[in-house]
Amino acid sequence: MTNGITLREGSPYPLGATWDGSGTNFAIFSAHASKVELCLFDARGRRETARIPLPEFTHEVWHGYLPEVRPGQLYGYRVHGPYDPQNGHRFNPNKLLIDPYALMLQGDIVWHDAVFGYRIGNARADLSFDRRDSAFVMPKCVVVDPAVTWGADIRPHTPWADTIIYEAHVKGMTALNPDTSDRVRGSFAALANPKVIEHLVSLGVTAVELMPTQAFFDDRYLIEKGLTNYWGYNTAAFFAPATRFISPGGGVHEFKLMVRRLHEAGIEVILDVVYNHTAEGNQMGPTLSFRGIDNASYYMLGDDPRYYYDTTGCGNTVNLGHQRVLQMVMDSLRYWVEACHVDGFRFDLASSLGRDRQSFNANAVFLDAVRQDPVLGRVKLIAEPWDTGNEGYQLGNFPPGWAEWNDKYRDSVRSYWKGDEGLLPELSSHLLGSANLFDRRGRRPWASVNFITAHDGFTLADTVAYNDKHNAANKEDNRDGHSHNCSWNCGVEGPTDDPEILDLRDRMRRAMMATLLMSQGTPMILMGDEVGRTQGGNNNAYCQDNEMNWLKLDDLDPRDAEFLEFTRSVIALRKGRDVFHHASFLHKAPEGQQPIRVRWLRPDGLLMEPNDWHNPAARTLGMLVRDEPDILMLFNSHFEAVDFTLPAAATDLGWQMLLDSASGEVTPQGSPVRLPKLAVPPRGLLVLEETRP
Repeated sequence: MTNGITLREGSPYPLGATWDGSGTNFAIFSAHASKVELCLFDARGRRETARIPLPEFTHEVWHGYLPEVRPGQLYGYRVHGPYDPQNGHRFNPNKLLIDPYALMLQGDIVWHDAVFGYRIGNARADLSFDRRDSAFVMPKCVVVDPAVTWGADIRPHTPWADTIIYEAHVKGMTALNPDTSDRVRGSFAALANPKVIEHLVSLGVTAVELMPTQAFFDDRYLIEKGLTNYWGYNTAAFFAPATRFISPGGGVHEFKLMVRRLHEAGIEVILDVVYNHTAEGNQMGPTLSFRGIDNASYYMLGDDPRYYYDTTGCGNTVNLGHQRVLQMVMDSLRYWVEACHVDGFRFDLASSLGRDRQSFNANAVFLDAVRQDPVLGRVKLIAEPWDTGNEGYQLGNFPPGWAEWNDKYRDSVRSYWKGDEGLLPELSSHLLGSANLFDRRGRRPWASVNFITAHDGFTLADTVAYNDKHNAANKEDNRDGHSHNCSWNCGVEGPTDDPEILDLRDRMRRAMMATLLMSQGTPMILMGDEVGRTQGGNNNAYCQDNEMNWLKLDDLDPRDAEFLEFTRSVIALRKGRDVFHHASFLHKAPEGQQPIRVRWLRPDGLLMEPNDWHNPAARTLGMLVRDEPDILMLFNSHFEAVDFTLPAAATDLGWQMLLDSASGEVTPQGSPVRLPKLAVPPRGLLVLEETRP
């Protein structure tokens, strides 16, 4: 009996706070702690009602069982041990710590010097020691009853080759939706609204990739500037949903309801997850969880263990080489799949997850663990194939079973359509799933996640309206964000009323969207690109929780309404013709079948010769796909129309037009084209199909 509370030894497994229907088992890993105290709080999280030393230490796990503790109980930890930063240890029992396995948090961090393990402003910096209690400004963990009735939830299991991804933000998708109440806007519950899901269904996408939904906080320096961490790439707890996405009075079940509603509509849910670093930053950062629980185990430390080995640019790197840290990440991934029914993950800075410290290794312990896992082996896995460390850029080098964000596709397609020279070789490669990067070890075209835009960078509308970044709203004197945008303002920087420039911008974005959806590989569309969402030229809107980042679907400008219909039509065209999303590289075929052959054509209708590929001024290309029926795609990024001699079709009936990006016409049933020559419009893509007998 401790503080009037019955305490039993409990079990070292499972880790976290586990309600068994009778009481709650608490278990937390710390190899170097000397004592771990469980702290219980009242319902509002303001008063610590009990402080209980966990009685047992088994296999480096501290554990205890409390029969009286029920779901809803608020708790945290205080961990004792040496405060010795020069040897990698930063224990400070004055700091209330978040359970790494917490399934739910209540409250948000209130930035105060007390959350730091050292004395802010002290001459000894992080070697000093702060004795203030941080509990009054820390969120509290919540004991959760994970039981939920899923009913007949059926995962869509969309084949990779048929997948079309829509990158979205929970709040951004719902903050301006008039069909949801003010109480739930910006939440998981709002994303479950039928009207929100209806937009995704009518668009034709098959998966929504949600930007970080695991618990994160607003950084102190952003709060002090009146900004917020909108994107959320600064995770503090890997099992808990972000409290800002839970409506008042709601709970973790809101997330599960959202997943079920999307599944009912045939849409998969992919989570953007950040396991490469945490919100605790470098040695001068706060003590929120891992740092105070066992700094030397959870993080990769430098040659001088006072400092962190950082390959993320965020101050620290999670130490996946440690078996217990690896276990935590694997347990987290399985939790989101098994308990929350998500369908896949996009891994932020995934090169850091595949490191053996100095360099990337496709057989790194984490990548091997995921590959053999029977749960994770059946969901979609997407890597952001770079980090900030040595040899961090690893596009194409992830193992079989993984897809990868292909930024080379983005840069090449943007540059081609704005008229840059010498891009035909790159364009042709990317149109065929970037086989030079991905056609190895049995990988398929879908391994290339093709995108023109993503959350990081310009929107599609801004790509054709700005030459330069305009990030003043971020209050960093426009120094943040990259300057290599591969964009073109079409003659005027920013907004304009000039109809000729607006027409050209519309033509450019139609050409890029059509190219994306007609390319082999997995297309990814950024939320709002289909309706002309603009960030006013801000290419790093990570801290803008306002209409700059929010999706507006009502009262669309006529041009944007037309572009929405165009995007829907091109997606439908892609889905209606297998040749646009072939399961194999087009120069290959399943055993016993003839490969689909691709021929590259010059404007005179003849095959491209080596010198044609190396002509820097060449901006027109024909792509003939021998299939049943044949498909002909004609690309022209020149500012003038180019006459193209059509090749003879396999039938005597010639060709019919499926898509004209310049005019915006999409005709799935085809419209006849009988001329021996066809004028390919400036900045235009034509897609033709052999006329069926």
